[in-house]
Amino acid sequence: MLGQDLNPEQNRTLKPTSVSEFTFTFILHTITTKLCGTNYPLSIAFIVVNEFCERFSYYGMKAVLTLYFINYLHWDKDLSTAVYHAFSSLCYFTPVLGALIADSWLGRFKTIIYLSLVYVLGHVVKSTGAIPAVGENVTHVVLSMTGLVLIAFGTGGIKPCVAAFGGDQFEKEHTEERRKFFSIFYMAINAGSLLSTIITPILRGDVQCFGGDCYALAFGVPAALMIIALVVFVAGSTLYTKSPPGGNVLLDVCKCIGFALRNRWRNSSREPRRAHWLDWAQEKYSKRLIYEIKMVLRVLVLFIPLPMFWALFDQQFSILILPWLFCFLTLSCQMLNSLLILVFVPIFDMILYPLIGLCKIKFITFSNSPWKSSPMTRYLLSPALSSLLIFTCSYSLFPEVCVAARRGLTGLSVVSARFVNTLPESLNVSVAAGVDFEIREDFGVSAAKSVARGQYKEVRCNAGLKEYSVDLGLLDFGASYTIVLKEVSGCGPEGLRAFKMLDIQANDVHITWQIPQYVLITAAEVMFSVTGLEFSYSQAPPNMKSVVQAGWLLTVAFGNVIVLIVAEGAGLKQWMEFLLFASLLIVVCIIFSIMAHLYTYVSPEQLDTMFQDGDGGGGGDGNDDGDLKKCQTEQLSLIAVAREKEKCSTD
Repeated sequence: MLGQDLNPEQNRTLKPTSVSEFTFTFILHTITTKLCGTNYPLSIAFIVVNEFCERFSYYGMKAVLTLYFINYLHWDKDLSTAVYHAFSSLCYFTPVLGALIADSWLGRFKTIIYLSLVYVLGHVVKSTGAIPAVGENVTHVVLSMTGLVLIAFGTGGIKPCVAAFGGDQFEKEHTEERRKFFSIFYMAINAGSLLSTIITPILRGDVQCFGGDCYALAFGVPAALMIIALVVFVAGSTLYTKSPPGGNVLLDVCKCIGFALRNRWRNSSREPRRAHWLDWAQEKYSKRLIYEIKMVLRVLVLFIPLPMFWALFDQQFSILILPWLFCFLTLSCQMLNSLLILVFVPIFDMILYPLIGLCKIKFITFSNSPWKSSPMTRYLLSPALSSLLIFTCSYSLFPEVCVAARRGLTGLSVVSARFVNTLPESLNVSVAAGVDFEIREDFGVSAAKSVARGQYKEVRCNAGLKEYSVDLGLLDFGASYTIVLKEVSGCGPEGLRAFKMLDIQANDVHITWQIPQYVLITAAEVMFSVTGLEFSYSQAPPNMKSVVQAGWLLTVAFGNVIVLIVAEGAGLKQWMEFLLFASLLIVVCIIFSIMAHLYTYVSPEQLDTMFQDGDGGGGGDGNDDGDLKKCQTEQLSLIAVAREKEKCSTD
C-alpha cells in the first residue's frame, strides 16, 4: 500500500529487488517525506499547523473567558479571577496525566488523537453553555465548568505529547534541524495566540446574537479551529514516525526506585558502597532501566529552580493590571508579547546564536562531558541562564517606572467615572455612544464605568420629562472620578451642575515606557522557553520523552502557585513584591548556574551503544560514567563522519 511506503520507519528498512525499483523508491521517499529537499520531514508541517490551530483555539477561548464570567454568568471579579487562574493552573498540571498515558499505554500519536476528541467535546459543551436559550443560569454554570474541565484535560494532556512527537520525526543525525523545529513550533504557538486574541474579542463585541454580546460565537470559532487541528493532524498520519509505548513505565520506575531504596537500607552496612543509590536495584532490574531513571531524575532536579522564572514572567498578564482593566490590557500585553516572539525567534536563530558561535563565547559548560565546546551546550543551558539575568534586570533596573506606569496603566485612553444623583428623581446620563449611567434618586450612586479620555462639554442628562446638559470638562488619562450632579437654582433651563472629585490622579507616565521591559521579557522568554523544549526532549530517554516534557510544563504550574502564595499570603505592596521576586531570581540564577555546571550532557542515542549487547537484568559494577565517556567519544566520531558525508553529498 502507498500509505505503508510513506511511513519513514518502513522506508528505512525497505529492500528493493532491482535498480529501477530502488531509484523509484528513493525518489518517492525524498519527494513525499522531506520538505523542499531539506532534512525536515514533511510530517512536521502537519504538526506545526495542528499546533497553530490548537493554540488559536485555546487562547481565543481564554481571551473572552473573564468577560464571560462577569457579564454573562454575573460573577464578581474575585470569583472570576480565581476560576480563571484555577483553570490556567489545571492546564499545566494535566500534562503529567497525558504524558503517562502516551509513554506507558497508547503512544504519543493515539494519545493526541483521543485527548483532542476530549478537547473538542469540551469546546462544544462550553459553547453550548453560552447560548441563553439553553436553561437557566445554573445550567450555564454547570455546562461552562464541565467544558473548562474537559478543555483543561484535553489541552494539558496533548501539550507534552505534540512537542515530543514532533521531535520524533527527525532522524538521529539531524539534531540541528530538530533544534530549529522547536523554534518553529514555538512561533506557531504564538502566531495562533496573536491572531486569536485579535479575532475572538471582535466576534464577541461586534457581532450581536440572542440580544447581546455573542459569546456562543466567540467560543464556537475556537471549537471549529480545534476540529480543524484534529483533522490536519490525522491527515498526516501516514507520514509520521510513531514510537511505540514502552509499557507501564511509571510502574516500572516506581518499583525500581522502591527496590533500590529497600535494598540499600537492608544491605548497605554489609556490602561495599555503590556509585549511585539507584545502583542498588541492579540485582533485579536492568542497567538500561536504571540508567534511564538516572537521566530523568537529573533533568527533573535541574528543573527545580525554574518555576521562579515563570513566577515573575506570568505577572505581566495579571498583577500588573488594575483589576477593572484586566481584560482589556491583558489582551494588549499578550498581543505585544506574541508579536515580539514572532520577530525575535528568527532573529535569535539566524543572527544571535550563530554570532555567539562565531565569537566562540561559552557562557557555561557541562562538567565531565566531551560536548563542552559544542554549540549545543550554549543552545541548551547558557541561554536559559542569560534569560534569567535579563528578566531580573528588566524588573530591578526600572522599579520606579514599573510602579508608576502600572499604577496608571490607563494610558491607553481609558478613564473610570461614576455619578452621584442628588435629585429626587432618577437620572439617565449619556456620556458617550454606548456609555450610559442609570442613577437612582436621592443620592443614588451609579456603577463605575470606563470611558475614553477627552473633553466632555455637553453631556445629556434625562430626569423624567426634564433634559439637562452638563459640562464635565476634561476626563484625563488613568484618572478615576466621582461626579456629583446637583441642581442649582438661578442657572436657567440648564440648572444641573457637575462637581468632579478626583479619586485617582491622572497618569503622568505613558504606557510606552513599558515597551523596553516587554522587549527584555520577550527576549528572555524566547531563550528560556524554546531552549527548555529542546533540552527536555534531547535529554529524555526514548520511552520517557513525554514525561520529561510534562516535567518542563510543571515548572509553569508551580510558578503560578508561587505567585498565588506570595500575593495572597505575604500582604506586600506591589513594588515590594517585584523587588522580592527579582531578588529571589538572582539567587535562583546563582543556584542554577552551579547545577548546570555540574550537569553531564547525555545523548539518549548513546543508550543503544552502551547497552547494545543487553545486560541480562542484573549485575555490573555500576560504573556508568566510564561507559558514558567512552560512548560519548564514539558518538562524536560518528557525528563528525555523518556530517562530512552529508556535506560531500550536498556538494
